[in-house]
Amino acid sequence: MRFYRKDRVSSLIQEELGALLLREMEFHGALVTIMGVDVSKDLEVAHVDVSVLPSERAEEVLRLLHGAQKHLQFLLLRKLNIMPMPKILFRIDHGPEHAAAVEKALLEDDNRGTNNFLSL
Repeated sequence: MRFYRKDRVSSLIQEELGALLLREMEFHGALVTIMGVDVSKDLEVAHVDVSVLPSERAEEVLRLLHGAQKHLQFLLLRKLNIMPMPKILFRIDHGPEHAAAVEKALLEDDNRGTNNFLSL
């Protein structure tokens, strides 16, 4: 039963925080997506994984999120009324960036293979 609550809290935080970021934050020239929320077993901490495109803006976006963390925490508490409200901590999710690099490498390899085949 405890794990169900943990998953439910994660889902609620992800949904509401996503809406808050749209309303409350501006990331000029960057696309910021919440990839997931991992709430600790004791419901004390929620690690929020964010993806940033272009990846060069990730550190700047992370600084903005850290600066707004207390305000966002307050808004979440008012909206969700969860006790205890987990402390939100932001971290960069490099998964989409790595996936894009792998896809690019595969496409380049495929193109080289096609070119080799045609030149024979």
